[in-house]
Amino acid sequence: MRRPAPSLLLSALTALVAAGGCDTSTAKTPSATRPAEAATTTAAAASANGEVTATPGGRTEAPPAAPVTPGKIGDAPVVRALYVNRWAAQGTKKMRHLIDIADSTEVNALVIDMKDEFGLNYKSSDPAIQKNAGNAGAVPNLAALLDTLKAHKILPIARIVVFKDSVAARVNPGETIRKADGTTWRDKQGLAWVDPYSPAIREYNLKVAEELVKLGFGEIQFDYIRFPEPYGSLPTQLFPKAGGVSKPQALADFLSQAKTRLNRLGVLSTADIFGLVTTVRGPLEIGQEWEKLSPVTDVLLPMTYPSHYPRGSYGIASPNAEPRKIMYIAISRARERDDRLGITAKEHVRPWIQAFSLGQPKYGPEQITAQKQGIYDAGYDGWVLWSPGSNYDIFRPALERTLVSRKKAWKGTSAAGTSATASAPRPADSAAVARP
Repeated sequence: MRRPAPSLLLSALTALVAAGGCDTSTAKTPSATRPAEAATTTAAAASANGEVTATPGGRTEAPPAAPVTPGKIGDAPVVRALYVNRWAAQGTKKMRHLIDIADSTEVNALVIDMKDEFGLNYKSSDPAIQKNAGNAGAVPNLAALLDTLKAHKILPIARIVVFKDSVAARVNPGETIRKADGTTWRDKQGLAWVDPYSPAIREYNLKVAEELVKLGFGEIQFDYIRFPEPYGSLPTQLFPKAGGVSKPQALADFLSQAKTRLNRLGVLSTADIFGLVTTVRGPLEIGQEWEKLSPVTDVLLPMTYPSHYPRGSYGIASPNAEPRKIMYIAISRARERDDRLGITAKEHVRPWIQAFSLGQPKYGPEQITAQKQGIYDAGYDGWVLWSPGSNYDIFRPALERTLVSRKKAWKGTSAAGTSATASAPRPADSAAVARP
C-alpha cells in the first residue's frame, strides 16, 4: 500500500504471560485494514508440547488433490489464497500481477476487500446499500475482474468488515455503540463502531454479502466479527439493543443467520477470528469464543501470526523465530476443539499466515514454508497469506507450482494436549509497537 505503517497497541506482554493472559488490541490505519491481534496463553499452558519431528519443506511430491468445486456446501474446498487490499483491488496493474502469481503457483483464490472500515469497494445497485459507500473509491469494473478470475480458475472471496464500520456509523448514528450519556462511543483511533446487536446493521451486512454473491463471488469472508476492546481508559460501552443477550451469543446469532442465507445461495460463509481464540478457554471480552462460532461457520480463519505471540508462549522463548511450532500448536488446538464439538469437515479451519515482518527475524520464504508446514502437520491443507500491502514477491519462492495435498492424517488429540487452554484475558492500555 501507499501509506505509512500503523501502530499496534499491545499490553505489557511479559507481565501478562506470567499472569496468564495478554492483550488483543487492534489499532489500524488505512495501510493495514485488518484486525491485528496478539495471542498467548498462561504460564502453565506455555509448555513445549505440540512439537513434531517433521521439518519445513523437503517433502516429495504427493499425488494431486482431488478437484474441488469452489463454493460447494459441505466440506469446504482446499483454498490457498492471497489477501488483496482495497487499493490493490482497484489497480489493474496490481491485479494482473497477483493473478500471475496465482497462475504460476499453488494459489487458487484471492481474498478481496469489498467492504472495510472505509466503506464499500464496489458500486451497489441498491440505494440502501450504496448510501454507506464512503469516499475511498471502488473497483472500477468489478464484473470484468470477476470474469477474469473465473477464466483463470481463481476463486474470488469477498472480505466484509462487519462491526468496525466508521462509514455506516456516520450514516446511521442511531445504530452505534453508545456511552452512558447517550452519545456515540469511539475507540482509541476516534472511530465509531456500529452496534453488533443492531438488527438493521446485521441486515445491511447480510444484504452486502448476498449482493456480492450475485455479482460472482464464490465465498464470503466476514471480518471484525467482534466487539471493540473495553479499555479502562475509554468510556464504558453500552448496547441499548442487547436485550440480555451475551456478546458471544450475539456474534453466533449473526453468523448463524449468515450461514443459512449464504448456503442457500450456494456459497460458503466464513469468518476471521483472533488467533488467541484457538487456545483460550471461554470467550474473550470482544465476544469471540471457539465453541460458539465454530458450529455456525463453514470455515473459521484464525489469525495466528507468530510475531504476535509474546515471549514464553507455549514454552517457546522467541515465538516469532519458531513459526512452525506456533502454527502447529495453535491450529492443532483448534482441531481438538472441533473434534469435541463433533465438527468433522476436513477444511473447517483455514489459518492466516504471516507474510510480513515484525521484529526479528525478518520474514521471507523460509518462514512462510514453516507456517505452512505447521498447518499441514495439524491436518489441514488450506491457508491465506496476509500482507497488509498485498506484496508477495519476496515470499513467492515458498509457493509450490501446483496445489498438492500436504496435510498429515489427523489422529485425534495431538501432542499439544488440551490442558494449555487459558482463561480469557482482559485488554490493557499499552505502549505502541510498530505494525506492518
